[in-house]
Amino acid sequence: MKLYETARSNPLFANDPALERESLIAMAGTGMVPHVADHGVFEGRAWLAYAHITGTPWTEDAAHVAQLLGRLHDQPAWPGLRRGSNGSADLAAQAEDILSRCLERAALAALKPSGQVPPLKRRQVIHGDPVPGNLLAHDGTLTLIDWQCPALGDPAEDLNLFLSPAMQFLYRGAVLSRAEEDAFLAAYPDPRVVGRTLALKPWFHWRMAAYCLWKAEAGGEKDREAMQLELAALQSSRPSSA
Repeated sequence: MKLYETARSNPLFANDPALERESLIAMAGTGMVPHVADHGVFEGRAWLAYAHITGTPWTEDAAHVAQLLGRLHDQPAWPGLRRGSNGSADLAAQAEDILSRCLERAALAALKPSGQVPPLKRRQVIHGDPVPGNLLAHDGTLTLIDWQCPALGDPAEDLNLFLSPAMQFLYRGAVLSRAEEDAFLAAYPDPRVVGRTLALKPWFHWRMAAYCLWKAEAGGEKDREAMQLELAALQSSRPSSA
């Protein structure tokens, strides 16, 4: 049973109960999502009930995640999906919006990546938050939960969110090793998306660092450490053409 927050809006991860319900219904039968049981409103807050899955959050076998995301990105779109970020200009605008909400933004704003990666001509279905805590391992397979922010966007968004040092640190307790990252990228079925994923890395690292700063200023205890991991990755990455 999920009861949705209504207080503080999130500048990166949407929290849309109606979209989550519609997404689970649209993806029913694929084996990638839990089964919806019921939904409603309690004291002005939306709730959603779906079948419990006995499993554990993902911790190993990055290639399995890449294969799951490849299947997801080939799914047909359903009504109501928002338009996700697409290309470096969109990512930069998103990061700048997040930084505008932060008090300590000056140093991070100065690290904006240079260059440009153009948007995709055809957007695809993405989960929008495929971090380890939203990947349940059970019975030799994986199920994606927390469908509050799916979109029609760039599949590289999902790949970079999974690869994010901050998200791996916060949800798994450790960043991916080089071998795990290489296995993940090698297992993804479309090499063109892998190329975009690598080309867009600086913008994704910059945006995630901005998000971690926003969270840290709101009291997130580990988010400042997560921000430093993203900044280290940003410094080691270089923009290239997709």
